[in-house]
Amino acid sequence: MENYISDPTILWRAYPHNLMTFQMKFFYISQLAYWFHAFPELYFQKTKKEDIPRQLVYIGLYLFHVAGAYLLNLNHLGLVLLVLHYFVEFLFHISRLFYFSDEKYQKGFSLWAVLFVLGRLLTLILSVLTVGFGLARAENQKLDFSAGNFNVLAVRIAVLASICITQAFMMWKFINFQLRRWRENSNFQVPAVKKKPAVTKGRSSRKGTENGVNGTVTSNGADSPRNRKEKSS
Repeated sequence: MENYISDPTILWRAYPHNLMTFQMKFFYISQLAYWFHAFPELYFQKTKKEDIPRQLVYIGLYLFHVAGAYLLNLNHLGLVLLVLHYFVEFLFHISRLFYFSDEKYQKGFSLWAVLFVLGRLLTLILSVLTVGFGLARAENQKLDFSAGNFNVLAVRIAVLASICITQAFMMWKFINFQLRRWRENSNFQVPAVKKKPAVTKGRSSRKGTENGVNGTVTSNGADSPRNRKEKSS
């Protein structure tokens, strides 16, 4: 990754990138194997029917982009974008672990929200820089399946369109998630207004006070000590 940071022209220089190191090839094969195995895993995990369409879209997007980068020989660009995306996702899951241990911990989600937006921006910048400028200025712009060269205008437009649509979709989901989270927090923080018990004032309360002796209420006003004395006399 240090080479990509110091010299970003590696992302498009010497395209097509047919030759891959063992580590890079192993990374792509493991990614494809993982996301392909996610389809039967839905059955074995007994996923709810209402959750299956969402999971299929999630898995399909990963497979589409990983396989696209591998088959179109955009290995360097795909590697950088996947590492960037997985780093942001890793931070999100770490924040969830801290939140489950202590619900008051919210700093991780705030940091993740900032990095998520920056990650989407950086993904678009690198994609446009590589496909829109780097490959567009390359000398060899001829479709050649045997050489693995797909550097033609139609393919470049399709690649940029798919990346931009995916990033827009992710931002839309992210905004909905944040709005729902803020709404839940605001509803949780609103203090419940306690109603004071109404004090009924009337003739009955005054009558009860008259019948009371030293804070105690007698059953009948005629049975007070003074009345009993008068009766005995």
